[in-house]
Amino acid sequence: MLKRISIYWWCQIAGWTTFAAINIFFVLTFGKADSLFYPSLLLTILAGLMITHFMRWNILYFHVLQKSLKKQILFLISFTILFSLAFGFISELIDYTLHYQPVRLKKYNEIERFFLSSFSSVWILLVWNMIYYIFHFVERNRRQQVDTLRLEATVKSLELKTIKAHINPHFIFNSLNSIRALIDENPERARTAITEISNILRSSMQMEKLETVPLSQELGIVKDYLALEQMRFEERLKIEFNIQENTITQPIPPMMLQTLVENAIKHGVSKQINGGFIRISSSFNNNTHELIVQNSGQLNENKIFTESGFGIKSTQDRLNLLYNGKAHFEIRNMEDMNVVECKIVMPVNITPA
Repeated sequence: MLKRISIYWWCQIAGWTTFAAINIFFVLTFGKADSLFYPSLLLTILAGLMITHFMRWNILYFHVLQKSLKKQILFLISFTILFSLAFGFISELIDYTLHYQPVRLKKYNEIERFFLSSFSSVWILLVWNMIYYIFHFVERNRRQQVDTLRLEATVKSLELKTIKAHINPHFIFNSLNSIRALIDENPERARTAITEISNILRSSMQMEKLETVPLSQELGIVKDYLALEQMRFEERLKIEFNIQENTITQPIPPMMLQTLVENAIKHGVSKQINGGFIRISSSFNNNTHELIVQNSGQLNENKIFTESGFGIKSTQDRLNLLYNGKAHFEIRNMEDMNVVECKIVMPVNITPA
């Protein structure tokens, strides 16, 4: 039964119990507790529980903890003052209903007592808010550390599969054969092709060291990859880029776009008798960064990604770990078209956790 009580309620119980103990200590030490003191104290504590719980509800409702630090402080001060006035009013209403008038307050009228009670409540609720905010700040940092460890563990467990997927042996053999054919026919293009395949291999080996790279860097690898594939497919492969210029500095997970393009070639274009197209788009949409890869073909849900070892679930898991659930991945057949679309949606200008 006790295990079902949340940390929040344990803190509420402990905090208001401490409040009661302090009041009882001072009354017994420096004054005298009459018969109405304890009922007044009990009802005041119950009122405090309700007030602070409603204040917490407002903090969650207005997503205060997700706002900037400046706005969080503004909300903290505003809530403290507003709910202190409410707490002061209810405290005095309780004493008025019970006809309880502490000796120390007999010289004040009702208005003055209200402001004194509200002023005392400010410090109580300020401490409550500070403890609540600090707890969530520490808890958020702890979750980020756990997510970072999970990400590192995931990267390590997928490292060999990922590198194997990115260094597709068939792709390397095909590229080397194409380069060999170009050595006598077009030596300059052969030298360029060697540089392109070198760039891809280097990026594949270094990808596990970084969490994100600028889109421009990832596009460079993708263009090298497509240039090598076009040697093999020639006019059977059409390539289109639709990149908004202001998106090229956006951070994205390394080799993720290249993986989508590689799968589009392997599972889409290469299966078409007359070849097909690859279309890569990058744009901003409603405060998100959308990366889209479209290719000729039809989605085979039983085979897509499984051969590469980089399944849909692991792709989504990688985005979840990097962006705390604020990014997602989807793949679908476009209606009435022989086209498959892969889409990655990521938050704009948010550094991964």
